[in-house]
Amino acid sequence: MKKGEESQAATLGRCPWCGESGIYMDYHDREWGEPLRDNQRLFEALILDGAQAGLSWLTILKRREAYRRAFDGMRAETIARYGEKEIQRLMGNPLIIRNRRKIVSAIGNARAYVTLMEGPVSFSSWLWNWVDGEPIIHYYRTQTEVPAQTELSARISQELKGRGFSFVGPTIIYAYMQAVGMVNDHLVTCFKHPATCP
Repeated sequence: MKKGEESQAATLGRCPWCGESGIYMDYHDREWGEPLRDNQRLFEALILDGAQAGLSWLTILKRREAYRRAFDGMRAETIARYGEKEIQRLMGNPLIIRNRRKIVSAIGNARAYVTLMEGPVSFSSWLWNWVDGEPIIHYYRTQTEVPAQTELSARISQELKGRGFSFVGPTIIYAYMQAVGMVNDHLVTCFKHPATCP
């Protein structure tokens, strides 16, 4: 975080969900809600959000580097070729979440991603078209106002499922949209909200 941002954070504070955790605060300050348009990083974020299902995001965030190593740098084309041998290797890795359904889902999602990328638009373009290419900015004052899912996240979820993706329910997809900046759900009292940014 830059010096000016440190001052703003001290004055305005952060979104309360990151608490006092250093790794959470760093993620909040540097990544969460920042518009992400890189196909590779968008794919990685989708896989990690799927791995999070039923767990805290902090659990996955602490394992992110381990996931990158275990899943060949999160290269979709490589993961799409995984078979039972790779599944067993991943199931034996104590540094990631050893849930067979989530591992199989990651492989299936890589295959669905590769297929989508072979179409007329990239994954990034496909995603950002849902919000006309620009983040939806909300003006919530309290964490209780922030929805767990929306009509839009439900529509995107349904479309992804139709394309062969899994672990992409409306709640997971809304968390994903927040993470990659398709929606900006920083509270207005947070130094990262556009209304407070210089």
